Amino acid sequence: MRTIALTAAMLALGVAGCQASEPARDTTDTATAQTPTPATPGNEATAMLQDAQGKAVGTATATQAGGTVAISVKVNGLTPGEHGVHVHMTGSCEAPDFKSAGGHWNPSNQGHGLDAPAGQHAGDMPNLTVAANGTGTLEYQLVGGTFAELMDADGSAFVVHAMKDDQASDPSGNSGDRIACGVFTAG
Repeated sequence: MRTIALTAAMLALGVAGCQASEPARDTTDTATAQTPTPATPGNEATAMLQDAQGKAVGTATATQAGGTVAISVKVNGLTPGEHGVHVHMTGSCEAPDFKSAGGHWNPSNQGHGLDAPAGQHAGDMPNLTVAANGTGTLEYQLVGGTFAELMDADGSAFVVHAMKDDQASDPSGNSGDRIACGVFTAG
């Protein structure tokens, strides 16, 4: 019996020793592995969106994407349906009407809306669709304007409007009142 126990113990040590000396295999498929590109200082800004009562309702993140600006929006607690959303030219969000954010960000003085014949404001975006549970997301690459212009001396803001943007009417596509706003802050 002692011989069997001793043999089993030696066999177990031998197996453990073999496993310890075998190098770990890298099972990463290099053809499909993707590493996210981290934001570098000076190429990303976030706007913390608040409603007129000061309640947090989401975020809008602006990221330099080559020579353009990509916007990523996530909201919660908003009225379901379509809402006009825009980057506005001044980094100020004074409640309750958020008019301190000024007009749409428009460094090249274009017409309003994605359907504008001569080109859109740099701050124009597709409508944000909010689901029945009050949440919504939108990803869009702005047309015109640079990240440096977005983050100029007076900054800029992200605004959510009460109604759908018709994408053609100046100055804001008949999108109604401003119901949420956030100032872009570099991060």
